[in-house]
Order: sequence, then structure tokens, then C-alpha cells
Amino acid sequence: MFPIRRNRRLRTNEAIRSLVRETIISPNDFLVPLFVVEGSGVKEEIASMPNYYRYSLDRLKEEVKLLWSLGLKSVLLFVKVDDALKDNRGAEALNPNGLMQRAIKTVKEVCPDMLVMTDVALDPFSSFGHDGIVENGKIVNDATVEVLAEMSISHAEAGADFVAPSDMMDGRILGIREALDQSNFIDTGIMSYSAKYASAFYGPFRDALDSAPVDMQNVPKDKKTYQMDFANREEAIRETEMDINEGADIVMVKPGLCYLDIVRDVRNSFDIPIAVYQVSGEYAMLKAASEKGWLDHDSVMLEQITSIKRAGADIIASYFAKEVVRLIS
Repeated sequence: MFPIRRNRRLRTNEAIRSLVRETIISPNDFLVPLFVVEGSGVKEEIASMPNYYRYSLDRLKEEVKLLWSLGLKSVLLFVKVDDALKDNRGAEALNPNGLMQRAIKTVKEVCPDMLVMTDVALDPFSSFGHDGIVENGKIVNDATVEVLAEMSISHAEAGADFVAPSDMMDGRILGIREALDQSNFIDTGIMSYSAKYASAFYGPFRDALDSAPVDMQNVPKDKKTYQMDFANREEAIRETEMDINEGADIVMVKPGLCYLDIVRDVRNSFDIPIAVYQVSGEYAMLKAASEKGWLDHDSVMLEQITSIKRAGADIIASYFAKEVVRLIS
């Protein structure tokens, strides 16, 4: 009790503050999203994501080497697919010589110890921009799960360490786990986007991959029939529990900052590694505000990242990963 107890003694200077700090950020916390495109010599800035890029496979090699040199040991791969290769069933996703499969091999070739996770969803390959197959104006669940399971096997064959289904179809974790095991990929892990919300923060990402839902008759204009309602909290626990029971090794909450209550709920409910995706809209907002001079970029960036880990995240997928690691080192 005051005046015997004075809490400010532990805030007197940086030395004591750092000594008693509860949440420590390190390179080991990060999963780095990477966008891959066809071509050669391509390092193309994403207009809505300043200082973030799409890479052709040759430039991807350079980026992976740089990440490893910074102590960043895990990547999450996404591919931008040519419109001519898109269809309603995502056939190109199963091409053993497709861009994703070649990207996996490229990373493993240049840095064998880099942990490679891969996006598993149909939207980059879909002519409709949806995470599932569209039939009669609906996103069909079970047929989509079959394709996602095949896609996961294809990624494992190419050398992926983990597949990361981001589609939010019911039962896809069990379908993928059984398919991987039956194909003798028992050591290939699953990071499930367990609580993925139908968020307005995904816009820049969809620009990066040209994967937004198309505006066509008899095609859903958004993803609200499969991604979660952002007003819901308890539903996230049900979704996460189902994924764990179906075989997920890591669960994810997406997006980040607006959903830290969900992260804490999941942390309190389950003893399993938790990932949080700090999404493109969160990245873009800080970049824009700092360019205007309204916020101090590095201070806010570090505060945001720390808040995500403090809420209970073990893994943070973030476009800020390189910048944070350079700052803290």
C-alpha cells in the first residue's frame, strides 16, 4: 500500500523498465507473408501497401536470403495468378508446376531450413474471386473441401512444411488432415485460419493478388456466408475448438488489432499455438498516417506488435516483420 509501495520505482529509467518488461518481441515471433508473381526480375511495389512488394521467383530468392539474415525463419506464401488460368474450381491450384508449387521449391532451394507455410484457398485461382466453388449463387462447402485437400497434398509434395487453409469452409481441417495422412504426409502441419472474420481490412491484400469477389449476377458480392460475422465473439471459440478437434496444429485469429479480445479468449480456452494475422488494412493505415505526419511510424508499429503478443499470440503474421526486427536489433 502507498506510500510503502510505489509502483513508479519500476518505471524510473529504461534499464529498469526493460528488466521487468513482461512482453518481449524477437524475430522468432514472426511469420512473413510473401506475394509471388510470374516473370523475371520483378520486384513490384503494391500501390495500397507502400514498401511491400510482389516478387518473381528470381527476386524471391533474394528476399528469402535477406529474411534469413535478419533472423526471420518462417514465410507464408501467396501467389498472384494470371486471369487466363482462373476458373470456378481452381484447377490451376493443383498444377504440380504451378506458381505456388514452384515458389515452395524456390524457397527450399535457396534456404532449406526456412519454414514454408502456404495459403490454401481458391480465391487466387477463382474466376469469381471466392474461397470456394460457386454453384447457383452459393459457395458450396463439401466440393470445395475436396479441392482444398488436393491442393494441400500438392503443396506438401512440393515441400511445404505447413499448409494454411484460409477459406473458412466447414470441415476442411479434417478433410485436409485425412488427405495428408493418407498420402503419407503425416509430418506436414496445418495452421488453420480458425477465427477469420469478414473484415473490411482486407482491401489492400485483395489488390495485391487481384482476388476480390467479382461483381456479377448470381455470384455473392462478399464473403459473409463463410467468413465470420465481426459482431460475434463466442462463435470464435466454437470454430477454434472444431479445428483443434479436426487436427489443426496451430490456430489463427484474423485480423489483429480489432480482434485482440478474441485472441485472449482463445488463449484462455486452449493450450495450442496461436497465430494472429496483422492484415493489409492495418499495415496500410499506419503507413498512410505516418506519411501524413499524424503518427510516429516506428513507435506505433512496435506498440501494435507488442499488443498482439501481449494479448496471447505466439506467432504474428505481419507485413512489418522486417521493419520491426531491424528496429529492435
